[in-house]
Amino acid sequence: MSALRSLRPVARRLALPALVHRRLLNTESAPVLYSAHAKAVGARVGHIEGDDLVVDLTMAKAVGGTGDKGKTNPEELFAAGYGACFQSAMNAVAVSMGTKMPEAREDSVVDTTVHLVGDMKALDMGLRVDMKVKVKGIDKDQLEKIVARAKEVCPYSRATQGNVSTNIEVVHFD
Repeated sequence: MSALRSLRPVARRLALPALVHRRLLNTESAPVLYSAHAKAVGARVGHIEGDDLVVDLTMAKAVGGTGDKGKTNPEELFAAGYGACFQSAMNAVAVSMGTKMPEAREDSVVDTTVHLVGDMKALDMGLRVDMKVKVKGIDKDQLEKIVARAKEVCPYSRATQGNVSTNIEVVHFD
């Protein structure tokens, strides 16, 4: 009986369809491909420096700050990083699915909004992400398949899964 129990995980793995991908990556022991470093000084009204980055921060007006022009905030930086990473994942999976993405950069757009949500007074806050994906020359059904697969491989999507509500909508390219 215990021999059968030990075979169940193997049998389940063999029964999975070929399109289902299981994550085998152990992020604690996986080899490092690239490391990015940034030093923040002064919190949300401070300054960030990285290897190739110099950014001044401001507190958004919506949460009681001054919203200084020419400065950014952590949510904008996260939106930029997540959108770019997700678009790269889309490009990679499209190739693996036999779909050619457009060559012109402006013909593929991931518009990402990061919402700071919750209760500041109770210090109970979180993030919600809304993405709008539009790609010229790829029909909506195929693009939705690419987006679904990109959700599985994008490091940001993997990192936020179960922690951040992420809504991704495929929209018509104008």
